[in-house]
Amino acid sequence: MAEMTEKEEEQIFELITAAGGAKSTFMEALYKAKEGDYSEADKLMEQGNAYFVQGHHAHAAMLENEGNGVEMTVRLILAHAEDQLMSAELTKTMVEELIALYKTKDALEKKVTALEAELK
Repeated sequence: MAEMTEKEEEQIFELITAAGGAKSTFMEALYKAKEGDYSEADKLMEQGNAYFVQGHHAHAAMLENEGNGVEMTVRLILAHAEDQLMSAELTKTMVEELIALYKTKDALEKKVTALEAELK
């Protein structure tokens, strides 16, 4: 079995680290939104996006190398890295949708509270 080069290992672990950072930060944003702290949630989403872009660049570099004829040793760790990046992208999409729902819920609760106050 072919051994991975040091550069390949570095790229793969950069991808895994960035994807993990993105997922964790996206989830932190969701928890802040659940608490109603949308300003902090927005900041965390931006930080998560920065991690995601870092992982995407690492992945793109690997694809570019392969496109230029540099063969890469495909190992389970590479499949794991790509899975982590896809998982981060899905997490981002779902968290964005959930934050939008929390915002809608909070806005509706404020309207209901205002209407109840008018009826009293």
